[in-house]
Amino acid sequence: MKRIITLLHCIIIVLFLFSCSTTKKSQTEQSVVNIEFNADSAYAFCAAQCSFGPRTMNSEAHELCSEWIQQKFSQYGYQVELQKADLKGYNGTILKSTNIIAHQPKANNQEQTTKIFICAHWDSRPWADNDPDEANHRKPVMAANDGASGVAVMLELARLLQQYDSASLAVDFICFDAEDWGIPQWEEEYDGESWALGAQYWAANCQKQTADSYQYAILLDMVGGQGAKFYREAYSMRYARNIVERVWQAANTAGYGSIFPYLDSGGVTDDHVPVNEKAGIPCIDIINHYPDCEQSSFGPTWHTINDDMQHIDKNTLKAVGQTLVQLIFSE
Repeated sequence: MKRIITLLHCIIIVLFLFSCSTTKKSQTEQSVVNIEFNADSAYAFCAAQCSFGPRTMNSEAHELCSEWIQQKFSQYGYQVELQKADLKGYNGTILKSTNIIAHQPKANNQEQTTKIFICAHWDSRPWADNDPDEANHRKPVMAANDGASGVAVMLELARLLQQYDSASLAVDFICFDAEDWGIPQWEEEYDGESWALGAQYWAANCQKQTADSYQYAILLDMVGGQGAKFYREAYSMRYARNIVERVWQAANTAGYGSIFPYLDSGGVTDDHVPVNEKAGIPCIDIINHYPDCEQSSFGPTWHTINDDMQHIDKNTLKAVGQTLVQLIFSE
């Protein structure tokens, strides 16, 4: 009888240890989310924005695209708020700016424990001042990647969030305006404050109650380029390292670890900086990085006339979109 009791004790101990091991594994590894991000849909949203032409500040294309973006978020059940402001460009030009804020209705549900926002800029750069051909430097940029791609991913996520209500996260979206009116390269001095004007305005006017309602934020910038990879940007690591780790873990789980390598890049003057520094909301930047590109570490089409739909890659849109689906539906 003593032998039987001892054997039973051994079995119980083994089962207990196995249970602990299994529990620990489940806490550190995510299950793959089976909701598919539709890259064809995101690509179409990107093309639709470009169909208006360059969405430069104070242009008709800018206003028409604004109306279209508002209509799409409304179509997917979001409540749209417009934050309009007259902002001053680097040379004194008054820019008629509109931040488009899309509120998810269920974000007000008391059962929602975590609320975040995803953001991108929707305006186009008015000057292709990094184009290899100097004759193109004062031409506007179509901004298929540097602008439209981020909004396209957000719209597809909004469509999925309306279709599937199983997400534990409540997700708002913000389309920042006047991001790309930064001082051109032909000017002798650099002015970092001339960039991200819409985000600066939103962050400066963000009420504490609003800021406190968001646990964190994610900026999407240039998320559709051919052959793009996304390194861990320096300001993101400084202000929101734990969010970077969550997103890169989600990318790895979704099968896109090679596109989101655990490698660091430098700091980027972008919309996430004022969100962190002025609004006090931890915000990371998912932004492409090309370490071996001679023309620019932002890629060969950055601020050139070649930033068009011919250089948008559905595989890149898919990698970013599916990573965010993994994050949103697994937390």
